[in-house]
Amino acid sequence: MKRPIFTFFLLFAILGTALSQVKWNKAYSDYFNQWGEVAMQQMIQYRIPASITLAQGVLESAAGKSELALRANNHFGIKCNGWTGRRSYHDDDERGECFRAYDNAYQSYVDHSVFLSTSQRYRRLFDLKRTDYKGWAKGLKACGYATSPTYATKLIEIIETYKLYQYDEGKEFNRKENVLLQQGEMRHIYTFNKNYYIRARRGDTFRRIAEDVDISYRKLAKYNERNKNDVLEEGEIIWLHKKAKKAPKAFKNRPHRVEPGESMYIISQRYGIRLKYLYKMNNLAPDYVIKTGDLLRVR
Repeated sequence: MKRPIFTFFLLFAILGTALSQVKWNKAYSDYFNQWGEVAMQQMIQYRIPASITLAQGVLESAAGKSELALRANNHFGIKCNGWTGRRSYHDDDERGECFRAYDNAYQSYVDHSVFLSTSQRYRRLFDLKRTDYKGWAKGLKACGYATSPTYATKLIEIIETYKLYQYDEGKEFNRKENVLLQQGEMRHIYTFNKNYYIRARRGDTFRRIAEDVDISYRKLAKYNERNKNDVLEEGEIIWLHKKAKKAPKAFKNRPHRVEPGESMYIISQRYGIRLKYLYKMNNLAPDYVIKTGDLLRVR
């Protein structure tokens, strides 16, 4: 009796290994390499786990190869409800359903973040910890993001197979025992474009930040192309090292569309690019005034 039982479990183990190998897909891996940094950027801005964003993106878009992704740059299967932009029609639960269309896939990532963070339907998900990808996956299904009964299971399998949870846990750089404390409050340091930054608080100055991060306030001002005596706006990005000449590879051929109220400086801070190189990439004179809707190269 023992031999058949042993043989059964051996075959079961071999089969399990084979199945897990089948799950791994190079197209998926390439997709995560391409969009991982963008997903982290969105996580920092909107508090949606990067692992969830990547798993949804790769699943909904077939690793960027679905008809909807190729024709409409829609990587998340978001339909037209409340949408005033371009549209694309595809068969889904019903024939000829209306889906949102974008100029590029990066816009799809941004709209996915806005869609989740501004919808009452998904509000309770933002009470979960950023590392609770299982809670997010199950919550998305429970809130009606997808009709498939296995949607949450698929997201979790993708995250665990490709270790996407590392994007949630391992890409935040913290100093002084994981957090910096200012008057009893945490000051997180984040990473993007091979650099580190924080978000300014109300009343912050370069001198005040310098005390927390142990960097000269003159250097901080220089890194951020500002006057060392400037008073900073709440939520403003403050880089802790010299900014790069261009955005990450994920933004190649994905221009930034200027939004209302944005300036060249604001855009340079958003992508961690030195201002002069942003002008240079776009062949613009330093006195050029950008307009809403302008497309700017960032890489």
